[in-house]
Amino acid sequence: MNEPIPVTRVVDHGTAKLMPDVDRERAWLLTVDGAPQSYVDLDAPAHLEFEYARRLGHVLDTVAEPGRALDVLHLGGGALTLPRYVAATRPGSRQDVVEADRGLLELVAEHLPLPDGAAIAPHAADARAWLEAAPGDSADLVVADVFGGSRVPAHLTSVAYAREAERVLRADGVYVANLADGAPFAFLRSQLATFAEVFAELALIAEPGVLRGRRFGNAVLAASHRPLAVAALARLTAADAFPARVEHGAALRDFTGDARPVRDEDAVPSPEPPDGAFGIG
Repeated sequence: MNEPIPVTRVVDHGTAKLMPDVDRERAWLLTVDGAPQSYVDLDAPAHLEFEYARRLGHVLDTVAEPGRALDVLHLGGGALTLPRYVAATRPGSRQDVVEADRGLLELVAEHLPLPDGAAIAPHAADARAWLEAAPGDSADLVVADVFGGSRVPAHLTSVAYAREAERVLRADGVYVANLADGAPFAFLRSQLATFAEVFAELALIAEPGVLRGRRFGNAVLAASHRPLAVAALARLTAADAFPARVEHGAALRDFTGDARPVRDEDAVPSPEPPDGAFGIG
């Protein structure tokens, strides 16, 4: 049997590379311009390798009873790790995936095909433009994992954007986003203030060292109008191979402090990560 070999291709927004995992037979790491974007195991689509992906997975696991099919809108595609996870853990779910890089979608479709029967529809489009055109009350879950390089684009950080996400979600729907920041957390705090302007309930999941300001890292934001499953989330994240903490309520309001909601005209991308923050060994 031939050993899988790395694949490198120039896509719309950089140079993508698919690298096989020597420890897992049909598993691949996707990087774009050297920054890790996705990890997919074609034989085990429910396997989530990256810390932030596991935390997004914990939210996905707790938004509804296990196995219930959901309508999910994914903003940001990469190698479609989370859509594969939802298809495996919630069969019958209908999913749209919006990815700005058409070349990246084509590379993934060619080398990492989707499972047969998975109702996953990839679309090459801008995330906010797609969101603004999407029908209201059409999604149980909106998952935002959009990075231009290693930064969340500015137009996906404002109150106007958050209101569009709320419009697309059903009344009991949940918005969940992968964000990145480090102390003093100007970006992360502004995002909490922004989504608190629109949604009644917020929770933040992050590694304790990140929350204490010891290092730059990912933080997963969940927002909804109904109470989030905070106790279940706390159990899952504490027991994970990469333990994390769930902040909510008064502690999260204290963390947000006097940060102001972001308007479109003031929006900025998330900060550039320090060298090595998201590198691979």
